[in-house]
Amino acid sequence: MRYDAVIVGAGHNGLVAAAYLARAGRRVLVLERLGHVGGLAISAQAFPGVEARLSRYSYLVSLLPAKIVKDLGLRIELRRRRYASYTPVGTTGLLVDNEDAGRTEASFREVTGGVADYHAWRDFYGMTAKVARVLAPTLLGPLPTAREVERLVGARAWREMFAEPIGRAVDARFGDDTVRGVVLTDALIGTFADPGRDLLANRCFLYHVIGDGTGEWNVPVGGMGAVSGALARAAAEAGADIRTGAEVIGIDPGAGEVTFRDGSGEHAVSGEKVLANVPPAVLDRLLGTAPQVPEGAQLKVNMVLRRLPRLKDERVDPRAAFSGTFHINEGREQLARAFAQADGGEMPEVPPAEVYCHSLTDRSILGEGEGETMTLFGLHLPARLFRKNPEKSRREALAATLRSINSVLAEPLEDCLAHTPGGDPCLEAKTPVDLENEAGLPGGHIFHRDLAWPYADDGGWGVETGHPRLLLCGAGARRGGGVSGIPGHNAAMSLL
Repeated sequence: MRYDAVIVGAGHNGLVAAAYLARAGRRVLVLERLGHVGGLAISAQAFPGVEARLSRYSYLVSLLPAKIVKDLGLRIELRRRRYASYTPVGTTGLLVDNEDAGRTEASFREVTGGVADYHAWRDFYGMTAKVARVLAPTLLGPLPTAREVERLVGARAWREMFAEPIGRAVDARFGDDTVRGVVLTDALIGTFADPGRDLLANRCFLYHVIGDGTGEWNVPVGGMGAVSGALARAAAEAGADIRTGAEVIGIDPGAGEVTFRDGSGEHAVSGEKVLANVPPAVLDRLLGTAPQVPEGAQLKVNMVLRRLPRLKDERVDPRAAFSGTFHINEGREQLARAFAQADGGEMPEVPPAEVYCHSLTDRSILGEGEGETMTLFGLHLPARLFRKNPEKSRREALAATLRSINSVLAEPLEDCLAHTPGGDPCLEAKTPVDLENEAGLPGGHIFHRDLAWPYADDGGWGVETGHPRLLLCGAGARRGGGVSGIPGHNAAMSLL
């Protein structure tokens, strides 16, 4: 059978493309290797006998444009978090309250000894808010040029966020080490880079602050699986044929032919276009070329707690501290020290990390259960540290990370963990090598490869390849990162 489009991979971007194309009357086939759709944007019961359904890999939503939600009629709810972040500092901490500027200012005063950094904070994030408002709409159209983006964002934002390493602007604007670190974490999530020298950190920062024109990171009610489930329903209801358990084993881009294997054997189908919703290294393999494997650099730890841990500052409600981003040893100097150690091939002595508790915003993921969920994301832990002995290195990284978080709490986090009926603690850790081996993510890189600037002087939609009949519709495309749907939208629009 011949299709208008054969989509390789039923991750969220492939589902977005399928839904748009099918709604436009195109005949669409989606082939997925796994037994479920959604890729890494799923909800899962990670611990036997514990009802909590965790967003096991992807865990928050920012870059998904409201236009895609509206266009596809997605029945999802994304909840805003009142508290942006809390950062323990000694026996106090920096609390950023989205709804109480006075409380935030007082917290800056206590931590930094004045209000200069608070005013610098407001000025800096006022600038990033403007960039978000003007740049986010361009992500769903043909690529703008660099000059067009510079004109849209203004000279100062262009210099600080695009042209010069983001670390220079942060160091110039802010005097306090803690405040500098809080800002810079958005430049390092899933990215192994020195923000004082490497523009790769700028690209990471950009995608963390422009989501849907606001930069807010929202909680999907029902977990990430609710987002992928809504996309799958939209695609299927529009007529897309979605097949799971169908592993693509080869692509002939000239003929538009895709070979796949399922329970009944090998098959070949062809399409006017083939849309690849797989990492670039996987696409290379399917095309028969040598893959360029990227390197992920994070530790993901999923937990279920009996209760939230106590803080050293008893004036702060743990529910406020953990509902936003809880920063752990992420000061500017701490980040630099951890990067230098990892870059030299050593496990960071004090791994920087951050956590948040989905269940504080959305109790539905617990079912009838009690307690809280906790998600930890560790920085500066590249795949190279785990290659030689994955099991031993994972244990070492987890132990060091637990020591890191315990150093800023009033009690050991282990004392707060829930346990399965069999007595095991509800805690699992995933390294880049684990993501590579278990989820088929080359190098464990959560963005599939280094993020690109969202502009290009040669035009196009940012989904083109060297083959006219083959398009990218996943995170390997020029724009989009995390759960965005942007590459899926753009690949579909390039065909309509």
